[in-house]
Amino acid sequence: MNVITAVKYYVAKMTEESGPGMKVLLMDKQTTSIISLVYSQSEILMKEVYLFDRLDAAVRNEGLKHLKCIVFIRPTEENVRLLCNELRFPKYGVYYIYFSNIIPKTDIKLLAESDEQEVVREVHEFYADYLAISPHLFSLGINGCSKSLNWEPTHLQRTVQGITAVLLSLKKCPLIRYQGSSDMCKHLAEKIRYVLTQESNSFEFRQESNPILLILDRRDDPVTPLLNQWTYQAMVHELLTINNNRVDLSNNQYLNFGEIGQVIKDLMEEFQKKAKKHEKVESIADMKNFVETYPLFKKMSGTVAKHVTVVGELSNLVGTHNLLELQKIKRLVSNTRVRDIDATRLVMLYALHYAKHTNNDIAGLCSLLKNRDVPERFTKLVYSILDYSGISTKQINLFDKEAVAKITKKLFKGLNGVDNIYTQHTPLLNETIEDLIKGKLNPQVFPYLGNAVLTRRPQDIIVFIIGGTTYEESLAVHNLNKQNPGIKIILGGTTVHNFSSFCEEIEAAMIGVVPRYRPRSIRERNED
Repeated sequence: MNVITAVKYYVAKMTEESGPGMKVLLMDKQTTSIISLVYSQSEILMKEVYLFDRLDAAVRNEGLKHLKCIVFIRPTEENVRLLCNELRFPKYGVYYIYFSNIIPKTDIKLLAESDEQEVVREVHEFYADYLAISPHLFSLGINGCSKSLNWEPTHLQRTVQGITAVLLSLKKCPLIRYQGSSDMCKHLAEKIRYVLTQESNSFEFRQESNPILLILDRRDDPVTPLLNQWTYQAMVHELLTINNNRVDLSNNQYLNFGEIGQVIKDLMEEFQKKAKKHEKVESIADMKNFVETYPLFKKMSGTVAKHVTVVGELSNLVGTHNLLELQKIKRLVSNTRVRDIDATRLVMLYALHYAKHTNNDIAGLCSLLKNRDVPERFTKLVYSILDYSGISTKQINLFDKEAVAKITKKLFKGLNGVDNIYTQHTPLLNETIEDLIKGKLNPQVFPYLGNAVLTRRPQDIIVFIIGGTTYEESLAVHNLNKQNPGIKIILGGTTVHNFSSFCEEIEAAMIGVVPRYRPRSIRERNED
């Protein structure tokens, strides 16, 4: 199973079926992104595609009748309408039409009626209706998939289409399991099963074993999106090198914060060596060398101080299992050198960890955020993530040692030098997939849809996270694939999050929701 290979296969087949000769590729906004992720422009040129056009562009190319037109678009109502207009007044010689997903027969009839000049040579369904980011990772590019903690209808429809396309492109007809505590997971699972039933002819594949589609909810693990992007521009530049505001991840995409921590350690050791040298200024040459290197030395000093101080404080903040020293946190939140977005992230983590602790001071930390004039949306996020994750309802505390000891163990391990919280954090997804592979995934917590039950060890697993996945979870899947020969795991999500996009996800989900959680200050609790 390889989603990049699947999409590239479809693109290659499109260009080959149209035969030799100069071609134009006519796409929409979404399919442009789908193709650009797996093919560079130079690679497409090698397939005799010399012109790119957008069906939905305000200004279109002039008619070029000598060109063959490969149409690759999503089967939306708007696209069908635009394509009908295109066929009535064709700009190109002949058309080979490929839809990225299942298209209703009624729409095919509309296209046939519009093809008065008989320029259409082929019409096919090629199921490349998702963003293939890496061989085992795909996204649907949907941020803010829910509203009032329920599916936004258009996003639900797009998600069903995207997962359907993944299954068809990989030639899998899976058993479906879902997170039983999530209505959104159940709703999506039922919608996908309906498509599998209605389009049963399209899903008749020869399969050596039953694949599994496991549908999860981001709300079950709100911690990973808060932790996995603890990287600053300076760190990225030190590790990967930024050129023209671009980062080449081809050789470093699976490096984690622990390895960045090693870079900080190396940086500090280099700094210490230089500092030691500067202690001995005994000659004119020494003074000349000091003057020449001092600006770099000073810059390095600031860089080391910033990263070691902040990373150390964050490790202490998140890694401690007992009630934190509030004064230390307050100093960090009040520190003007810490960005507003990072201060907010710290308080959100604190809130998730200690929401049900009798001596927490979430309200006090939020007051500190307000005192430093952070945007109001940031302080709201502290409360919103508690409702989003279910902390304020009957659900258990994510970090309650007795109730979820295993989860806590996975989320936060001890610190040892640069092997800090960031190298040690393992997403909850990792344990969920491991349990699935071993046949230990609780069927009461993750039920099968219908009466199906897998009796053998799964070989093909497709995991989809409603509300978005992360690159850290992609790393976990990458490692699980390496550790389990014979088992192939694909990970997908409505989007791939960083901290900012995850905040937007929370805000969208909380629209129309009456907040249930209002943390009280220590003073208020004492007055009771």
